[in-house]
Amino acid sequence: MAAALLTLFGPASALVLIGLIPALRRSGRPAALVSIAGIGAAAGAAAAQAIPFLTGVAAARSYDFVWAPLARVAGIHFGLLIDGLSASMALLVALVALLVQIYSWAYMSDETPASLGRYYAYHSLFAFAMLGLVLAHNLLQTYVFWELVGLGSYLLIGFYWEKPEAGRAAVKAFWTTRLGDVGFALGVLVLWGSAGTFTFSDLFAKSQSGALGGSVLALGLAGVYLGAMGKSAQFPFHIWLPDAMEGPTPVSALIHAATMVAAGVYLMVRIAPLLAHAPGLSMVVYGIGVLTAFVAASMALVERDIKRVLAFSTVSQLGFMMAAIGSGGASAAYFHLLTHAFFKALLFLAAGSLIHAVATNDMFRMGRLARPMPVTAACFAIGGLALAGVVPTAGFFSKDEVLAAVLAGGHPVGFAILLLTAALTAFYIGRAFFVAMMGDREADGHPHEAPAAMTVPMAVLAVLALAGGALAVLIPRLVPVPEEAGHPPLLVPVLGTAAALTGLFVAWLGYQRRAFDPAAVRARFSAAVAVLERRYYVDDVFEAVYRHAYRGTSAAVGWLDRYVVDGAVNAATWWTWLVAGRLRGLQNGRVQDALYAVAAGLALLVWLAAR
Repeated sequence: MAAALLTLFGPASALVLIGLIPALRRSGRPAALVSIAGIGAAAGAAAAQAIPFLTGVAAARSYDFVWAPLARVAGIHFGLLIDGLSASMALLVALVALLVQIYSWAYMSDETPASLGRYYAYHSLFAFAMLGLVLAHNLLQTYVFWELVGLGSYLLIGFYWEKPEAGRAAVKAFWTTRLGDVGFALGVLVLWGSAGTFTFSDLFAKSQSGALGGSVLALGLAGVYLGAMGKSAQFPFHIWLPDAMEGPTPVSALIHAATMVAAGVYLMVRIAPLLAHAPGLSMVVYGIGVLTAFVAASMALVERDIKRVLAFSTVSQLGFMMAAIGSGGASAAYFHLLTHAFFKALLFLAAGSLIHAVATNDMFRMGRLARPMPVTAACFAIGGLALAGVVPTAGFFSKDEVLAAVLAGGHPVGFAILLLTAALTAFYIGRAFFVAMMGDREADGHPHEAPAAMTVPMAVLAVLALAGGALAVLIPRLVPVPEEAGHPPLLVPVLGTAAALTGLFVAWLGYQRRAFDPAAVRARFSAAVAVLERRYYVDDVFEAVYRHAYRGTSAAVGWLDRYVVDGAVNAATWWTWLVAGRLRGLQNGRVQDALYAVAAGLALLVWLAAR
């Protein structure tokens, strides 16, 4: 209990100190130290909390108190759930947040002190919200912290508020995820209305006993899944994530690795025991996951911005995870979530090192950076190989578990699509590496290796991206979902490795060996390229709906409010004023008029009584 509270108290105390002490908030470096100390304390506490579960000597436990006692139904409880899933996820979030904050010490060194203090205050808010979400022991508490995560992401994405693009990206992320959050709120209410509880353990017990099931359970879970679709950027709610690259690169590493986008996957893993009783919804989760994985990977093929390539990659990998969950492989999805956090945070930080050195996001304006930036190049290569799923990196093991889960779930078509997506993934990350690190073009300026505050976090993540596959033996202790034990059939790693090597080899032939001209291929398939560059026109559809439907409806409601509702209120006010003015004449103070009124009233009463 003490470790769990300290995990939350670290970033919360940093947020309070930076937020309430103006001198500290405007100080820059001191504010950064307070924030790093807070998340460092949280990481230490999370490690102390997770180690007993990783070693298999601890059992799940929860602590709660009645937050709102109710008369006719069970009171609303708030509390902490500490099990293998929450403890390991809290450690992951705290560790990645700590590394990102240390990295930001150097990356954000050009910011003004006040701006730097604001940056670290936002970081502390975001870390506190994410850790609160992970440790929540019921759906309502999860939803509260879920919304705080959305607020933190809005502030971080729009950190450069002077740039119109950053402001638009922050608003786009906020409103897109809000669409899903409406479903989340309704789903929570549906489940509570049927089960009379928000607590995970009670919901699991009721579904197991049959007290909670059927269409009510499916409807409630569908609402919760809508929230997960928004946060984890599932098609068609994926549109916010590439634009979120307008925030600082360390923010991209934080949001797109182990925190905000992972929240939806984490939530679906947490409620996997409920999802097992809703097979129809499971099929929907699987189908949208496969679609998201392929669509996002295809869009990454034509992207020039190195951060957006990684953003589309994140969307694609989240699709892999959701496909595994829908296929009944929640443990495989969680395993891939852990390894993805390592190598995707590594790739974003390495990309930030490149951008820091050459002052551009366009990878085609980079080139031959491996020699002046050997540490960054090595880290990017390790992250790229892990993303592609090349043995012996962590991504190799977790990707194969996902593919095996989809195949075992009875989805050979989905397995084939994800296998093709794995080949596309290897191609576009190989393309990014060969263009930026090798190539024929020299990068502008005088690129140099990043300072130690940036390279050390990258080195730590590189080690985890290499060795993270060892977590496979621990996953059964972390995910409380009954699944058949076993290893993927040999065909899965063979085909997965063949897909990864094929994609990397084609990227090497085109962008390093120059065996074919990528520009000629692009020109030959210009129609398909145009569709990919317009992102399948999904953004256009959302913009059209917003422009014509949402804004049109808002204008109609505004007119109704101003001229009908306000008109009725104003008419009632005018009529009251008019009648009151006439009645006011009766109050003239003359006694004889009062006597006349009394006489007339008495005569009326006599007449009524005589009838």
